[in-house]
Amino acid sequence: MQPCPSPFNLADDVLSAGRATPDKIALAVLGPARAERWSFARLEAAVLGLAGALTARGLGPGDRVLLRLGNTPEFPVAFLGCVAAGLVPVPTAEGLTAPELDRITPLVAPAAILAGPGVALPTAPPCPVVTDLAALMDHAPAGYAMGDPDRLAYLVFTSGSSGTPKPVAHAHRAIWARRMMWDGWYGLATTDRVLHAGAFNWTFTLGTGLLDPWAIGATALIPAPDTAPEALALLLKRHDATLFAAAPGVFRKILNAGRPLALPKLRHALAAGEKLPEALRARWQSATGTTIHEALGMSECSTFISGSPARPAPAGTLGYPQPGRRIAILAEDGSGTAPGETGILAIHRSDPGLMLGYLAEGGPGLPLCGDWFLTGDLVSADPDGALRYHGRRDDLMTTGGFRVSPLEVEAAFHGAPGLVECAAAAVEVKPDTHVIALAHAGEVRAETLAALAETHLARYKQPRLYIPLPALPRSANGKLDRRALARILKERT
Repeated sequence: MQPCPSPFNLADDVLSAGRATPDKIALAVLGPARAERWSFARLEAAVLGLAGALTARGLGPGDRVLLRLGNTPEFPVAFLGCVAAGLVPVPTAEGLTAPELDRITPLVAPAAILAGPGVALPTAPPCPVVTDLAALMDHAPAGYAMGDPDRLAYLVFTSGSSGTPKPVAHAHRAIWARRMMWDGWYGLATTDRVLHAGAFNWTFTLGTGLLDPWAIGATALIPAPDTAPEALALLLKRHDATLFAAAPGVFRKILNAGRPLALPKLRHALAAGEKLPEALRARWQSATGTTIHEALGMSECSTFISGSPARPAPAGTLGYPQPGRRIAILAEDGSGTAPGETGILAIHRSDPGLMLGYLAEGGPGLPLCGDWFLTGDLVSADPDGALRYHGRRDDLMTTGGFRVSPLEVEAAFHGAPGLVECAAAAVEVKPDTHVIALAHAGEVRAETLAALAETHLARYKQPRLYIPLPALPRSANGKLDRRALARILKERT
């Protein structure tokens, strides 16, 4: 792709396309009775007004602003308003508790906190807390703070699935790099109406559900807070959504009704956040007549491997590196792997979407193996370049001296009658002795699952324990929480 322009501002780039159609709806928050609508003109005016207000309060370029906001329009306005002014917004999950905030707030040292009603704050906020966002939006507008596209634009926290969440530093150029997704994953067009089912603070929602549609001049549709997943099909139909994006768990809940879904305007759906089971993809296709295009991504680089309408992923694969990406499959020591061999997916340091690094004292630090950032995702490549996913390096289960991917175990049970969902984890049953346990939800007998395991899995990969649960533990964004699952299974054994 073309290099990012310079000087550059992420917020200016996101809102520039909408200036051609100022009265077009940029954002609609879909409630049970009516939708709250924002035109592109209103959105940009609010963004620049908030930027002007924060600047007038004495905040300057590079100052960090902690966002404690819910799933309301104030969130994207605050994010883009900070970026427009040259400040550094730090989105955080609405559900974080005060003790959790006490642990992460010192890592970013905010100069201000923008807070919504009822959202938890650090026990002793280290800086001013601003709550009158509506008034700030009416302030005299600021101009865009233009500058080097490689300068720090925003911070996001990793999910913490491998330990303590880490602040990830992204440059202004990150939004320019997302254009590789427009054709490489979405098939995005100016005429699209994109409905995303995730929370605003999640990078998947922030990028796919808001920033990318606006950057091309399309409309973003967001369900109102507390919308039940079961209601999403009606919203998709009622509001003529053409693209739908969600984590796999949301698709599963929509399909629980077990009936065809009439979505005449929907072109296709988009999934990310965790591996999409092939059986779930097939169920969605059968119920809606549309396909799901999956992508692999991470907080450190957003989504960069995907299928797309122009180049669908072959069955059983993630798809292809998006055009313009530079990736490799490497061994632990950074050396290359043989064709078809499983290794660690790596991103070259020159990828414009790659983070500046993890925020640390003295500035962001980018951990590299040579010139490569090792993602921790295990993949192999088919002869045509499509990538097959083998789980996370840190998710692998060790039992009987063998390393086993939980995804491989779980795949053996897809489509089992009565099974709603399942997940595997290694459980320590006595000191230094681990076995594979399968948590399962739905009306299915352990004997049925054991028979499937005998048919489809080598002995060392078969679960030794089958533990029924009402539902699998998931994060606020619908991702399977494997660490919580392991704790639950250990308590049940």
